[in-house]
Amino acid sequence: MGSRRLRAPPPGRGLFPRAPGALRRAAVRPPRSAVEVSNGPGPGDERTTSLLLLGFLQSCPHSCFQRELEALGHELPGHLFHDDELQTDGNRCSHFPLAAEAETDSERQEEAVREVARQLAQIGDRLEGSIHPGMVAGLASRFSVRSLSEEDRRQCLAAALEQLMQTCPPDVDHEKTQLLLTMLLAKKIADHSPALLRDVFHTTVTFINQNLLAYVRNLVRNQMD
Repeated sequence: MGSRRLRAPPPGRGLFPRAPGALRRAAVRPPRSAVEVSNGPGPGDERTTSLLLLGFLQSCPHSCFQRELEALGHELPGHLFHDDELQTDGNRCSHFPLAAEAETDSERQEEAVREVARQLAQIGDRLEGSIHPGMVAGLASRFSVRSLSEEDRRQCLAAALEQLMQTCPPDVDHEKTQLLLTMLLAKKIADHSPALLRDVFHTTVTFINQNLLAYVRNLVRNQMD
């Protein structure tokens, strides 16, 4: 596991005080490959993003949705990148020549995702005060409408995120800030109305995979280096 850290901004600062170091855009950013840009989310990406958001929310021990979060966690895949096949008698198949190596890689990747989630949660602690309670209440009210489609929920989330991003100074890392604020919005909505956690969780995972997938992949890859 690499030692690369996501530094949190110093205490006592506002939301984006002169672009805190934890959110400041790097002077030189490696170009994304065509594969990273064009490939949509696969099953591994879905599990990665789910674990990232789950780990982020689990780092909020004083939230009102811990019981709902625990139940949701039991519904999510237990392994991120490698699911051993089971024989009819319940034993794991052994015909994969690289099964042990793949399982080790899976565990390393899962550990990396959880570490990234923990670091993001530390930074998020300094940012969540920027999200006005009125915005949270409005989003919770919209998400409570049972006839609202998944696409409508994503549009609500996108509109709130766009409003928050308008306060960013020009030199912040917009992708990191977008990811943090997206997960913070999910946290705040669930904290306001714990019964909405499941819908908010799945909407947020889909939103991240549609808009920030390459960035999440790079965060996990860099953590493993």
